[in-house]
Amino acid sequence: MSEQKFLPFALPDIGEEEIAEVVDALRSGWVTTGPKTKQFEADFAVFIGDGVEAIAVNSATAGLHLALEAVGIQPGDEVIVPTYTFTATAEVVRYLGAHPVCVDVDAATFNISPAAIRAAITDKTKAIMPVHFAGLACEMDEIISIAREHNLKIIEDAAHALPTTYKGQLIGTLDSDVTVFSFYANKTMTTGEGGMVVSKHKDIIARCKVMRLHGISRDAFDRYVSKTPAWFYEVVAPGFKYNMPDIAAAIGIHQLKKIERFREQREAMARRYDAELAGLPLILPARPTLDSDRHAWHLYPVRIKPEAGVSRDDFIARMAEKGIGCSVHFIPLHRHPVWRDGYGLKNSDFPIADAAFEVEVTLPLYTRMNDADQERVIAAVRGILGA
Repeated sequence: MSEQKFLPFALPDIGEEEIAEVVDALRSGWVTTGPKTKQFEADFAVFIGDGVEAIAVNSATAGLHLALEAVGIQPGDEVIVPTYTFTATAEVVRYLGAHPVCVDVDAATFNISPAAIRAAITDKTKAIMPVHFAGLACEMDEIISIAREHNLKIIEDAAHALPTTYKGQLIGTLDSDVTVFSFYANKTMTTGEGGMVVSKHKDIIARCKVMRLHGISRDAFDRYVSKTPAWFYEVVAPGFKYNMPDIAAAIGIHQLKKIERFREQREAMARRYDAELAGLPLILPARPTLDSDRHAWHLYPVRIKPEAGVSRDDFIARMAEKGIGCSVHFIPLHRHPVWRDGYGLKNSDFPIADAAFEVEVTLPLYTRMNDADQERVIAAVRGILGA
């Protein structure tokens, strides 16, 4: 019997439609930000709905930076972030000379704790950045209430959360200031690299548009396709180089058309994991409080219980021996030297996140997996845990 191929942790699901659209962009001669990007932005705004506008960028990190700048974050300000997140959530705060204030998370969901937010507010606090971990919405009603009480901005890091809902509303339509989505290769849809900034606030969108491309007052696309001389522009701010090229947007146009099917596949796979892994010494992922709400299932994170008799690191190594890739989400911010040493953070400051990290492992879950692939994962997990 031949050896099975290695099953990676994640793979993008790219079809012939995306390939054809990229080829069309290449043949058009317009490969940077142009008609494909404008179409992708328009399609995305329609998908999110509720009157939002959408700005395509070259990464969600870029989008978060633009969002913070647009809401007025200044040097010395404080922005509250969960420690249980990728470093991008905190690093964009430092780009502006402001300070990320790390707080602990909810024990069941890994989402930012509203109580921890409230305890961290000072007279320097200007914003909150909730992260919808794994594709499950944060408790946004409480977060919005806290923000209103203290006159704080809310920038939602929705890198995992397309298309997640909270109390029936799609993430991106809630009463926050800005929402930022990611289209990195392992997300629920991809453009290779890329992201989208979404807001109902026209002043924020206008500022993001200007700062996205060097602080220039007019889009290059508008100037270059004008049928009358339109070479003049003004640089009105020291901006950034964060625009999404048409080659990436061409992929996004068709990925967006598939996002509901992708979510349904991910939901079905998550339910199968839930059923087949029940009874093992694992804590399975939290689900939405309301049965009617949607989890995007970007990730399927489990926690290994002490009675399993195997450490998280050994579990991952043994899965790799069986030809299956796993990952860990996340090494908390307070464990990384830049944040730990720069802000004097200790593991004991974040007991919930720290304990979760020690035992968390993320199993493969992506739409290119077939039933046999998932059965391999389930069988491997059950074998390692003695079922």
